[in-house]
Amino acid sequence: MDYADYIADPSRDCAIVVHRGIWRAAPENSLLAIDRAISAGYDAVEIDVRCSSDGEFFLLHDDTLERTAGLAQEAEGLTLHQLSSLPLRDRDGGEANRMTREKLPSLKDVFDLTRGRIFLHLDVKRRDMIPGVIACARAMGVDRQVDFWGDLKTQDDLAWIRSNVWPEMVLFMAKTRLGAADAENQLDLLFRLNPLLCEIYFDTLDQLAARKALFVEAGVRLWVNTLDSVSCAGFTDTAALEDPAAIWGRLIDMGVSAIQTDEAEALKTYLKTR
Repeated sequence: MDYADYIADPSRDCAIVVHRGIWRAAPENSLLAIDRAISAGYDAVEIDVRCSSDGEFFLLHDDTLERTAGLAQEAEGLTLHQLSSLPLRDRDGGEANRMTREKLPSLKDVFDLTRGRIFLHLDVKRRDMIPGVIACARAMGVDRQVDFWGDLKTQDDLAWIRSNVWPEMVLFMAKTRLGAADAENQLDLLFRLNPLLCEIYFDTLDQLAARKALFVEAGVRLWVNTLDSVSCAGFTDTAALEDPAAIWGRLIDMGVSAIQTDEAEALKTYLKTR
């Protein structure tokens, strides 16, 4: 299915977005972690994208390779050949986790693995890389199963998205912060662009409730991270494990229809009870 059609489908359940693959059973951002997310039947997987010194795209969250590959070096200073030879530490890396046989993957390897099997949320680490990543996805026939993400805080942001992303007809997700001092300006920019998907941040759930009707009227679907490190107003994965209805359930009731999480299995179990 086309990713945009899936997001727009009013009959679907809340989408489960797996953060960096199932990294508790494989190195984060590895082909194995992504393949296990596919095998488990999740809707989408989030991956981090960077560019090598020879202009190729690869998967890595951090600036350096120290945490995930035990190499204290900036990753983007190496060629793809050098990067692809590096073994990855298990799980989320660090010295406590052993080295595995999994190697740091290229984005093309990921596209080959995931084509027609799962949607991809691409966290491209520099905005200027996005046109190249779009071109890569189109060349490999996966441009209808990926999304791209970015801030929409200023007129310059709006102009850049309209010039560099909008004409490509790929799914774009704007990030909007309801608790920011310029929240109303961000909302104005959001509704002028009117993307299908918005990653929403808030300081209180009331901020989201007050705008729920606006998002519904505009046809903008909402995405929330419940990852402990970037969550909003205490709506964390840890809290959701204690009381999923109070966290994931309340978000869904407020119109959220995509949740990125490190606790995908628990969210899947909860959704079956709704």
